[in-house]
Amino acid sequence: MGDRPAELRALLESVTRQDGDPVQVAVVGNGAPLPELPDLPGGLRTRELPENLGIPGGRNAGVELFGTGGREVDVILFLDDDGLLPRADTAELLRQAFADDSQLGIVSFRIADPASGETQRRHVPRLRAAAPMRSSRVTTFLGGASAVRTAVLQQVGGLPDDFFYAHEETDLAWRALDAGWEIDYRADLVLHHPKTLPSRHAVYHRMVARNRVWLARRRLPLPLVPVYLGVWVLLTLLRRPSRAALRAWLGGFREGWATPCGPRRPMRWRTVWRMTRLGRPPVI
Repeated sequence: MGDRPAELRALLESVTRQDGDPVQVAVVGNGAPLPELPDLPGGLRTRELPENLGIPGGRNAGVELFGTGGREVDVILFLDDDGLLPRADTAELLRQAFADDSQLGIVSFRIADPASGETQRRHVPRLRAAAPMRSSRVTTFLGGASAVRTAVLQQVGGLPDDFFYAHEETDLAWRALDAGWEIDYRADLVLHHPKTLPSRHAVYHRMVARNRVWLARRRLPLPLVPVYLGVWVLLTLLRRPSRAALRAWLGGFREGWATPCGPRRPMRWRTVWRMTRLGRPPVI
């Protein structure tokens, strides 16, 4: 969480209204003090981090509140602190989804603006993003509105702490796919979240570029690294960012090559083909 106590309380209330067994909750103060929190039927675990570890670091800290790799529970929900579950059957739908498919590793929710009901294209984790109401198998997920089977985290590891922000979900998703797990986008599982534009921040452009280079260096077979990054350079230029945004993006791109990216464990070519059949080869 950040520093939105009112929004956090609203999210927790929406979690307590879920049908079925009570949901166990963990709240992490990621470089911010925790406000006073209510007692919850499923229990509440908390942790205050002395500094902001970034999105993946904070979420990993939350997972560890349920034991190493979250081993005390079967599924971990990641929910942004300013989000809200508008439906009471979300937890039950998730339980059923994971029970019905033993290979399902990750579920990505549909994020909708509470005022307009709109789902932004960037919140649909596939290339064909014009139909947000269509559920499908996908190759990545939205970290702040998702559910991950803890067996996935125990097998392939958690989110990459060093990424701090941007593309950390894709790094985990590619590892999960390479290990044989499936990822679903479910349009009927909704998280209400105010419409935002992260590109308003210069740090967004830097992190997006740096982490995309890190992602390619860590996870792609060598022949695909220049293809993937070349496609994204072209797409970035076609979007005609402002001069300041482009400067930040180019700085992040250089940083991605000049700094350590972590262990290199490229996906198998079998996984490349599987992602291609799902409609998103790892070159875009």
